[in-house]
Amino acid sequence: MSTNYVDRVRAMLGPAGSTHADPAAWQALEGELGVELPGEYKTLIDRYGPLQVNEHLFLSHPATDMWNLGKWMRSTVDAFRGSRLRGPEGEIRFGGPDGLVPLASTDRGEYVFGVHGRNSEGWTLMACDGNEPDFFEYRMGYAEWLYRYLIGESMFGPETEVFYPGPVIMETLPMGQGEESRVLHGPDRGM
Repeated sequence: MSTNYVDRVRAMLGPAGSTHADPAAWQALEGELGVELPGEYKTLIDRYGPLQVNEHLFLSHPATDMWNLGKWMRSTVDAFRGSRLRGPEGEIRFGGPDGLVPLASTDRGEYVFGVHGRNSEGWTLMACDGNEPDFFEYRMGYAEWLYRYLIGESMFGPETEVFYPGPVIMETLPMGQGEESRVLHGPDRGM
């Protein structure tokens, strides 16, 4: 029996302030990327994004003017393309259907990317802590990666854990001009 990490993340974050599902925005973004993004990633972003989690992790959304996921992905790919970062199998490609696609980042310079079809699997996650030239592979879905990040595991490479006891702190990010952010707290996690 497999664990449903989408449900585990939902239990930690609680009800969404509002849901921003927009299939047309996802379709346009995926058309530009040349690859369909993981379903659980889109489900969680639609339910909670744009959002800052526990004062560090940013989750953008493709249907917003501000904190726009597509704009952020393009600028992140452009920034990383000129780098000489290494992965488990040598130099890393960014963008496109067979390169690393940025999924989330922190204000500490950490990034998590997805790559489709690596090792004949669906999606594999690759992360870096921003200070080292190495990428670390996480063979798990995005929801499991996010769950493990929220419980304080090192999810951007060795010794990158950040744990906040108590409820998850969430700051909704403005979707457009004139909107304000709000601070929300998830349910008690018993941590």
